[in-house]
Amino acid sequence: MMKFSCHRALRAAMLAGVSALPLPVLAQTAPATPPVNADAPQGQQPAGEGNEDLSDIVVTGTTSRDRPLITASADITYANRDDIDRRAPRSTADMLELVPGIFVEGTAGQVSNNYSVRGLQGGGQRFVQLEEDGLPILYSGGGADFFFDQDLTIERLEAVKGGSSGVLTVNGAGATINFISKRPNFERAEGAARVTAFDYGLKRGDFYYSAPITENLAFNVGGYIQSSPGVRDNPFDYAGWRVKGMLEYRFDDGGFVRLSAKGGDVENAFYATQPYRYENGEPSGIPGLDTQFGNIGGDAFANIAVPVSTFAHESGFRSFRGRDGIKAKTAQVRLDIEKPVSDSIDLFARGRYLKYSYDFNGIFAGSGTGNAGLTSAVNYLTPGAASPINDLLGRGVVAFPGATRFGIKNLRTGVVLGSNQTAALNALNGNGFLQRTTLNHDFIDGKDLGLNVGGRWEYEGESFKNSLTAGVMYYNVRRKQDQSATASVVNDVRSNSDIYDIVALDAANNVVGTLSDNGLVSYGDWGAGIRERKDSTVSLYVNDELALGDLRIDGGVRWESDRATALDGNNASAVNTAARIVEIRPGVFEQLVPQGTVGVLPTVGSTFDGTFATRRATQQKAAWTIGANYLLTPDFAVYARYANGFQTNNVDPITTIKLYEAGVRYQYGRLFSGSATVFRTDFDDQNYNFADPLNPSQQTNLNADLRTYGVELDFVVRPIDWFALDFQGVFQRPKLLNLQLNGVDQGSGFEGNRPERTPATLFTVTPTITLPDGWGEVFGRYKYVGKIFADNGNGVSLPSYGVTSVGLALNLNENVQLTLNAENIFDVVGLTEGNPRQGQTQAITDGFFYARGIVGPTYGGTLTFKF
Repeated sequence: MMKFSCHRALRAAMLAGVSALPLPVLAQTAPATPPVNADAPQGQQPAGEGNEDLSDIVVTGTTSRDRPLITASADITYANRDDIDRRAPRSTADMLELVPGIFVEGTAGQVSNNYSVRGLQGGGQRFVQLEEDGLPILYSGGGADFFFDQDLTIERLEAVKGGSSGVLTVNGAGATINFISKRPNFERAEGAARVTAFDYGLKRGDFYYSAPITENLAFNVGGYIQSSPGVRDNPFDYAGWRVKGMLEYRFDDGGFVRLSAKGGDVENAFYATQPYRYENGEPSGIPGLDTQFGNIGGDAFANIAVPVSTFAHESGFRSFRGRDGIKAKTAQVRLDIEKPVSDSIDLFARGRYLKYSYDFNGIFAGSGTGNAGLTSAVNYLTPGAASPINDLLGRGVVAFPGATRFGIKNLRTGVVLGSNQTAALNALNGNGFLQRTTLNHDFIDGKDLGLNVGGRWEYEGESFKNSLTAGVMYYNVRRKQDQSATASVVNDVRSNSDIYDIVALDAANNVVGTLSDNGLVSYGDWGAGIRERKDSTVSLYVNDELALGDLRIDGGVRWESDRATALDGNNASAVNTAARIVEIRPGVFEQLVPQGTVGVLPTVGSTFDGTFATRRATQQKAAWTIGANYLLTPDFAVYARYANGFQTNNVDPITTIKLYEAGVRYQYGRLFSGSATVFRTDFDDQNYNFADPLNPSQQTNLNADLRTYGVELDFVVRPIDWFALDFQGVFQRPKLLNLQLNGVDQGSGFEGNRPERTPATLFTVTPTITLPDGWGEVFGRYKYVGKIFADNGNGVSLPSYGVTSVGLALNLNENVQLTLNAENIFDVVGLTEGNPRQGQTQAITDGFFYARGIVGPTYGGTLTFKF
């Protein structure tokens, strides 16, 4: 029978037990004959079944055995397989929305989305660690969604915010989101197959199979294959696959050895910002470009050869391949061992080696030039400050002195329009606009070795019980990056937009010369882009949990030492005749474009010279936490926690975060269960770089402090057996302090402002109706995202919005289930980001601005066969 919907996330955790952070945790018991799911203790109920005897409930989110969630001193969330399926996630970001307090900017497509927690600034993934079966997907945390997808091998999602997260994992002081895999079945063969389809063109097939080999040996294997153009209009289709398998041997006296491996090769569409306008105070689209499904990318961006330093690519060219989108490859092997050595001592070892790469081909409209790059075609072709390509036009005047005017040539159709054909230019695509769009080709090749080895000792006296876990973590990671050849083109404002050459014309509008290079109007916009990062880190950690009657006291500490190396490609610093490097202005040296390159641009822009600047640093830092829980009654508890954690940043300074929280947990039979948490987040010296909007090849450094106060609510009300209502929300007040740009204090212009891309209000309401006779359920979902600011200067406000979705899950028979989902059924316009590459003091220009938006209504479903 279908269980109640994700409204049971909290109740299921309180009634079934969770494992929000099992990183150092062993099997919860050591029975002579372990249960099918050896991660769960004997006596644990299936998620959502309910068990009113809280003394039998085991929570695996802590490091001790046999601890009920109601006694935990950490903020824990749980979502089982049914909860995940109801959300119908098409990205990892969708799954993160099951965790209260996580703000997700899920508008980039299936991957490369941003998420933050508890008032931390949006636009990144820092302080949030994504794990798979208790080990980080990537040591650094950021970028993990490139290399992980949910499929039928995933059994549940577990999360902890703050608390022991910064102690029991690396780079996850804000939150740890752990995706737990299904364990091999030792009792019988089982399997499942699923087909998924959505109206925008997604086609996917999932499979899972598990069976015993001998009494003590079993295996499973699963994965998916898919094809999708992405949720926005796209002439391309992106394909991909992932597969994962496990082989597990269990010992007669408890514990196991598990060998697993996974691999994948997945392409995905990517969406950055696009133009919007304000109309009657509400965001709307520009004529010719639909807000809900529009996408400027398409055929014109399929393959573009960009001149680049021959030290970066010997041929002197590097292709931007919009046809490939984001192509991520993974290959991983992993070994897990857990073994009891006595009734009170367990040992564990976990290790994995990941080889990965991604080839990112991103189309960034409005980057660098910001709103100034979105203007009429007439302005583009008229020399002067109003033209976003005035420098190029100036070169054209010199190169073609006999030209009468400038014009544009459509690279697809060959049609030429001169600057004097104002009526035709103003009618271009129904809006008359052109824009500058940056082509960002970013290739990453990396390896990530991670180990976690330790043990747990439990001791029980006459009036107390203590659990002590200690271990060591080791990570050795390397990440090579090639972001050379970042360039820009001029294109129009419509879906599947065209790229234009800028041409010089005579009086009769005949072409007498070409200024651009197959639409390229600049090279090397974001610097040379060649770099490498290495980290070798060792962490020692200990976590102790003491029970004194109804009082629990917890404490933990982790000390990490990171030996880091940074290699940054140098820009050319001298004339080199053999390499064709010239001095273009005093102190600036660039390589000439390859011979035969079309256009008037003489050099490739920022020029990598084949050498590296090396920085090395060894840094140490300790994270620690202390918490307490007091059980007032068997159904009512209060708790408090302080955590001091950090994020390593290779050779750059380690950043710290302090988290304070206090909360209550209460349940009243089947009618109500829930929690309320008040929290404070202190984040000092937030530091990052962004492209200078006036000179994109230069970086601007931002440093600021953040303070957030808030309350988080998570509860379910079930007034009758067949109806339940779940509420999850966070209400917070984040603010900026002491903001500096390039070391210069910005004073009152930023003091007290809301951090960019951070909502003050975020909540989800989920009603569920259970159908009679086990037929399934009908469910809805309303997600509200409060107003955010696109910039730290709070100059551009993106309005609040609420998205309504509905779903139906039908059990056609015991082994066949049909699920139907409709997202954003009221076609709401919702915007995220703004234009992060425009700077910290953004503005709306002539009613127009850039942002990244949610998509309109989408419809689809799954058909699942179990056997």
